Amino acid sequence: MSQAEKSLRTRLKTGARLSLLAGLIGGYWVSMSLASFFARSAEDLPSVATFWETSRPPSVQFLDRHGKHIAVKGAIDAAPVKLSELPEYIPQALIATEDRRYAYHPGLDPIGLTRAMYRNFRAGYVREGGSTLPQQLAKNVFLTPDKTLKRKCQEMMLALWIERSFSKDEILEKYLNKVYFGGGTWGLEAASDHYFQKSAANLTMAEAALLIGMLKAPNRYNPVSDPEGAANRSETVLGLMRDQGIIDQARLEAEAKATITVYRPKDKSSAYYFADWVWADIESVIGTPMKDIVVRTTLDKSMQDRAEAAALKNLNPDRNATEVAVVTIAGDGGVRVMVGGSSYNGSEFNRAVQADRQPGSAFKPFVYLAAFNAGLTPWDRRVDETVEIGDWEPRNFTEKFKGEMTLEEAIAQSINTIAVKLSEETGRNRVIETAAAHGLENLEALRSLPLGSQTTNPLALTAAYLPFANWGDKVEPFGILSISTAEGTPLYYHQRTPRERVVASKDLRHINRVLKTTVDLGTGRRARITGRDVAGKTGTTNDYRDAWFVGYVPDLVTGVWVGADDNSPMAKVTGGSIPAQIWKDMMKDIVSTLPNRRLPVSDPAIRANTEDNMNVLLNAAETSLE
Repeated sequence: MSQAEKSLRTRLKTGARLSLLAGLIGGYWVSMSLASFFARSAEDLPSVATFWETSRPPSVQFLDRHGKHIAVKGAIDAAPVKLSELPEYIPQALIATEDRRYAYHPGLDPIGLTRAMYRNFRAGYVREGGSTLPQQLAKNVFLTPDKTLKRKCQEMMLALWIERSFSKDEILEKYLNKVYFGGGTWGLEAASDHYFQKSAANLTMAEAALLIGMLKAPNRYNPVSDPEGAANRSETVLGLMRDQGIIDQARLEAEAKATITVYRPKDKSSAYYFADWVWADIESVIGTPMKDIVVRTTLDKSMQDRAEAAALKNLNPDRNATEVAVVTIAGDGGVRVMVGGSSYNGSEFNRAVQADRQPGSAFKPFVYLAAFNAGLTPWDRRVDETVEIGDWEPRNFTEKFKGEMTLEEAIAQSINTIAVKLSEETGRNRVIETAAAHGLENLEALRSLPLGSQTTNPLALTAAYLPFANWGDKVEPFGILSISTAEGTPLYYHQRTPRERVVASKDLRHINRVLKTTVDLGTGRRARITGRDVAGKTGTTNDYRDAWFVGYVPDLVTGVWVGADDNSPMAKVTGGSIPAQIWKDMMKDIVSTLPNRRLPVSDPAIRANTEDNMNVLLNAAETSLE
């Protein structure tokens, strides 16, 4: 061997030793880093002492102001199942679908984990997780769903502890009692009762396959909302059972063809819209509920039921009047009614608070209130005639002009031209300030301002009318009276909402007078209740896309909106038609239980109208649609 060859061999040996040393050092530090990371992850592992305790999301019961039950949110509870009482194909289906090597691994499945990593790498995204049943159980019982490396490490450590501490059957039993099956159901027994109205012990193989199939994505494979998707997923479960020798092909085909009756959940009342609305307030005063609580609310169940019945009775799909919102607020600010749509089961979108729509002429009271505040009276006169503001000419609903009339007549007939004149005379900014004092904020000084061209929602508009019924005082709407634990321990009491005077006595009498005339003789006449002081205003937007009626009696305001979710036009549905009729149908029985008090109105003795003026107004009301 030459000297050069010896030198090369020496250098290679030295390099190999250095590489090995570097690898050992690198491996040491990697191992130390991993050990340190696992140690830090173990520092705040949750206590495992509560493993056998029944755990589920808290239940929140909502009561009305009289203590009547109105809604429940949270888990649907049921007794835990015992594995020994279940058909053997239920745990077999679970293992075949979720963890096929369950009987052999020690809590972690290196084969499944490696396969998942490889498939995820090939796909370029996370398509499967490789988690075992003990890992899934650890996540569901002890950990949050956060997708972090620390949580994954804790999940693996807890899975090993679960495997070491409990038998395979005990783990399966706990798993079946803990996992979520959609529809607010945690645990197999609750799911079986919810979907099939039977005990889990009586489930057929086809029914069991359907429920086990839901575990991958409970909302996506829900048999109520997607029967076809649930059926396809069920066949996948049966196929896995066949592939693993649990059933044969003949049994698979028989179970796939088996008739399954899935029961739809009971329709939830419209009070669930209200429960959704106050949820944010619950979290703001007590935080996220961690135990069962009882919430006593301002809602009045009997009033809510009347409102829901009146809305469903009067909606007319043939005229594209398919959706509705109803809000009632008492003088103290307590929300007594909140109907957020025609069906909570059909759509949880709460139109009472989430739908921003144009109020149309239902905004005009704030234009007139600004004018009264500037010194005008209901008996001042203006001319209904062509008005030009730049290149804009507002038109009346009837597309006709009626000449000279009082302001009382103008608002009762919902004359657009005079409302625009008053806005220009008084000043758009003054109208905006008046509306803002009533809670209608962020308005722009557009020339179409007095015609309600800027959006709001039914709750806000109804609350804006409250001072008219409330002796001039504004109060913020609220929905919660008290919160306590299920055992009765007080957690929160509502403090009296402060009042703020926003309407002077003179202006209050004027606005009440003209809005009472609107109901007695004008566009809101369908809302009249014999022997009662009722005031209010209709609103109809362009092409009949929105129809409103907001009406009130002393200390109680109700706003009604009707329209279509896609903002398509209705067939000549006006505020004075379906909305006013809904208002009357729900309120006529409600006001019969209230003291017959009078609204403060301007003194009739100083009224400038003649008998002829009243006859003209009455005749106009008979032909007005808006």
